[in-house]
Amino acid sequence: MKNVSGSKKGRPGAVRSGRKGNKQVGSGGQGAQALEGRKPTPKAEDRPYHPAGKRKAAKERFEAARGRHGASSSQQQRSGRPPQRKTDDSELVTGRNSVLEALRTKTPSTTLYIAARIEVDDRVKEILALANHRGVPIMEIMRPELDRITGHDSVHQGVALKVPAYEYAVAEDVVERAFAKDEVPLLVALDGITDPRNLGAIIRSTAAFGGHGVVVPQRRSVGVTASAWKTSAGAAARTPVAMAPNLTQTLKSLKSMGLFVLGLDGDGDVELDGLALADRPIVIVVGSEGKGLSRLVTETCDAIVSIPISSATESLNAGIAASVTLWEVARRRRAE
Repeated sequence: MKNVSGSKKGRPGAVRSGRKGNKQVGSGGQGAQALEGRKPTPKAEDRPYHPAGKRKAAKERFEAARGRHGASSSQQQRSGRPPQRKTDDSELVTGRNSVLEALRTKTPSTTLYIAARIEVDDRVKEILALANHRGVPIMEIMRPELDRITGHDSVHQGVALKVPAYEYAVAEDVVERAFAKDEVPLLVALDGITDPRNLGAIIRSTAAFGGHGVVVPQRRSVGVTASAWKTSAGAAARTPVAMAPNLTQTLKSLKSMGLFVLGLDGDGDVELDGLALADRPIVIVVGSEGKGLSRLVTETCDAIVSIPISSATESLNAGIAASVTLWEVARRRRAE
């Protein structure tokens, strides 16, 4: 009988390894699983019977139950990350009041620019103290250079603060926080407004008259830019601005939460001084000066409100119209 092992006394079928030319005989896959060993233990949250897994499943059911409108909109609104407008990675907040308010509210900051030989007042002293306390790098640069990086039309007052791109809120979350504090929600939504100074003025008025936030559409609308920061005089640091993927759908979602949607228009069917909904949860919609409210937004409104003005004046600036309306709502709420 021929020796398959190549040895003098090899057993039939035996295999000697390590020698060139010998053929290795496998087991045909038998016992392969045992050789592989145990697979990695799943994470606790991925095990259905583990307490962490049960918490995860309960959270998913809760999030699904909270959906108030379409699946695609719900996923965007409830994912924890509001849709982000494509902007530069950072913005420059300019002006002493705006910079000071941003530092007071601990807005993330990367660099503080100070003009050389700046006139130091109490605000500048506090700006420097807060920046030092928070470890924000301070760069002293010549005024022409500060003019260049902030834009020659910017009134920076010798200071500028570099901050990351603005993080937008979710409108429904703003309303829920107001309800959680037993407060009557008051929001302002912008329909087609593209001037950042109008947005800044509306943010400032919303903060001044007890509003809870501002809503801007994701497209064809102004966002929170350095100019809006400047005009808001720092109010943008403490008043949330929410971004709506679709303004009409967001307004419908807010209506389902119990808010009344009031559109501002010169030809409204209700005058502001006769408004009977001031004590209710409200979102005030302000249209652009040229086109006013869009058709779909107008159809979504519960009422169209006009502000009585002199016949000699054709219309009011969007920021002023929002301020007057917010003041009237706040006055009526105080009276009641």
